Amino acid sequence: QVQLVESGGGLVQPGGSLRLSCTASGIVFSTYAMGWYRQTPGKQRELVAQVSNGGNSYYAAAVKGRFTISRDDANNTVYLQMNSLKPEDTAVYYCNAARFFLARGNYWGQGTQVTVSS
Repeated sequence: QVQLVESGGGLVQPGGSLRLSCTASGIVFSTYAMGWYRQTPGKQRELVAQVSNGGNSYYAAAVKGRFTISRDDANNTVYLQMNSLKPEDTAVYYCNAARFFLARGNYWGQGTQVTVSS
């Protein structure tokens, strides 16, 4: 029914950039806050960035100024532009759709691996 499909992950050198994409189906995309979370082994899943259906954005302190979240409602897609990447950014990144801004849930993608290493 509901699918969130991420793409764009991979291996990048420190200081490099990646652009993650998440395309949703099975939901009225324009009514959801869309976000990106990340998770590493032994740690809780962490909210990285979120954008409301009205365009308000939140960024975790660790990524503020380096990452940019955006959405394209016409194509049911949310992006995460990741610049100035650091090894600490290495994680599995998950796309998330939530009914309310700054809320966790309700739907998750399968995740895409981002590895920052020289």
